[in-house]
Amino acid sequence: MGRAGKALRRVLETYGISQTQLAIEMKVPPSNVNRWVNESRDPSAEAVAEIKDTLERLNPAAAEEFVMLYLYRSSQNNFD
Repeated sequence: MGRAGKALRRVLETYGISQTQLAIEMKVPPSNVNRWVNESRDPSAEAVAEIKDTLERLNPAAAEEFVMLYLYRSSQNNFD
């Protein structure tokens, strides 16, 4: 567990996007975003796509980094 959460946490911190802001834009409970970020629950494949789409609307660079971290740096635990 946690690959998407690690990527999401890093992107939210880097781009100054709050968990609440993402939740509102995604129309999901803030507790869902919190669970993803804290790696207690992985988002579904549909939610990952929605995260990417929402980040694209909020900040295209954030969406791009999320995809890179999640898909292409998945073998690195720390996203160094």
